[in-house]
Amino acid sequence: MDLLDNIQVRDFGNLELLARQVVEGFIIGLHKSPFHGFSVEFAEHRLYNQGESTKNVDWKVFARTDKLFTKRFEEETNLRCQIIIDTSSSMYFPEVTKSSKEYINKLRFSALSAAALMNLLQKQRDAFGLSLFEDEVKIHTRVKSSTSHYRLMLTYLDQVINNPERNKSTAAAQALHQIADSIHRRSLVIIFSDMLEQMEDSEHLFSALQHLKHNKHEVVLFHVVDKSKEVDFNFENRPYLFVDMETGEKIKLQSKQVKDHYVKQMADFKNALRMRCLQYQIDFIEADIHEGFRPILQSYLVKRSKMN
Repeated sequence: MDLLDNIQVRDFGNLELLARQVVEGFIIGLHKSPFHGFSVEFAEHRLYNQGESTKNVDWKVFARTDKLFTKRFEEETNLRCQIIIDTSSSMYFPEVTKSSKEYINKLRFSALSAAALMNLLQKQRDAFGLSLFEDEVKIHTRVKSSTSHYRLMLTYLDQVINNPERNKSTAAAQALHQIADSIHRRSLVIIFSDMLEQMEDSEHLFSALQHLKHNKHEVVLFHVVDKSKEVDFNFENRPYLFVDMETGEKIKLQSKQVKDHYVKQMADFKNALRMRCLQYQIDFIEADIHEGFRPILQSYLVKRSKMN
């Protein structure tokens, strides 16, 4: 089972294990891909020399061997990364229930992607924080690189995965402005969102993205979608009851009645978003939840290499 290309992740009970499997699979596959030139650096050990600072002594190794070793890192970038996830109700599409055939939705995909990125960041001794928003910012942490911090971030992600709620609206623009104001040092900012604001609010959304860039952050936007349903509107031509997960509004119609108009509106919005990101020098990456995690990790690695 390749967690990177084929998302057969039916049990989200152990996010830490899943994230580790995703990252290990990705690292193993690096040399087989066009990205073989990039390396993921890990700590090595060397004997401690008397008179050196004890800051990097590995006390766990000392406890096992009774010898002093220091941890040595080939490359220490001190990258700071803030991972931002939209947790509004639209991100729980498609709904995952005990009776449904669905096992992955936009929120689950984003959470596991974030957990895998944090695992990779920690391996590279980089610091990371987490921000969760819906109609306002719900969680916003400082950046750290410790294992205890990573596990706390996983706890936050577990909570949003396991507590899906309808009628949680989005205020992405407001939340991103707030987060931009609270990140005080230059960082890599990674956003997972479907960006489904009201169309009339799109200018506010673009302004918030510009705010992040204006504050000198490097920004990567993963536009998380169920491409088949949300972009291409691939539904059988029969009556459906469509329910807005954020407002509860319902409408009954045959998919063919609205498909052409819907697909054009969605394409226009996505193109506008892509062009604004290009204008602001923000990396825009469409993240189809059915295409696996490889594009997420590769995009991050390319961005990180450019920041070194």
